[in-house]
Amino acid sequence: MLRVNQLTISRQGNTLLDNVSCEIDSNQLVALVGHNGSGKSTLIKALAGEMMSSGGSISLDERRISDYSSKALARQMAYLPQQLPEAAGFSVRELVMLGRYPHQKWLQKPNQMDKDKVIEAMRITQTEAFADRITATLSGGERARVWLAMCLAQDTRYLLLDEPLAALDMHYQLEVIQLIRRLVDEQGLSVVIILHDINLAAQYADRVIALKNGRICHNGDIGSTMQPTVLHKIFNVDMQLLSHPITGQPVAVA
Repeated sequence: MLRVNQLTISRQGNTLLDNVSCEIDSNQLVALVGHNGSGKSTLIKALAGEMMSSGGSISLDERRISDYSSKALARQMAYLPQQLPEAAGFSVRELVMLGRYPHQKWLQKPNQMDKDKVIEAMRITQTEAFADRITATLSGGERARVWLAMCLAQDTRYLLLDEPLAALDMHYQLEVIQLIRRLVDEQGLSVVIILHDINLAAQYADRVIALKNGRICHNGDIGSTMQPTVLHKIFNVDMQLLSHPITGQPVAVA
């Protein structure tokens, strides 16, 4: 289990997270929601070991993540930042193979297991058809799936995604979030994803953690989240709830 205990993060006199506590259970899709600047990216970076805390702790299997080496932690958690690294010159296959780095020794060439994991990751994300194409030639949705394939090749238990849908149009947003849902259901992954659309969160996530001014203002399942009073508390907007005509799930309308 991934556990956050009274986590506080301050930088240059500003408190980015204030006494945050939560748990990420196995085999769940957890949506992080809230206003811009609420602390979502800070929390997901801290979970990934990318930001040091000013107080409190984050533990994985009862061991502080600060006690893991960078490679050991990367064998447990894959992190996809909001600003993706430059990879224009890589082929899809080469980029996905980078996910195997935590499992390789210094200057080790890919072995058969590495190659098999890459093939499997591309199969799951349906990216095999353009394995030899340069990533710069892909559409937004294709690139998103390739980066997910790289994370899958990393072969971890946890997947941390910072706004992976932000630059995608509606078609690709649905394509990618449906893929992420399948990864949870079929691969047994635990996924933490930052989303701006509460209705996508309600349709695909198991649980919602909402942040406001660096604190958790709500942490609950979809039923407890999709309530007018709770949504107002999170977003400061009055919302009405309708039933989805196909799924029957609640849909928030401002």
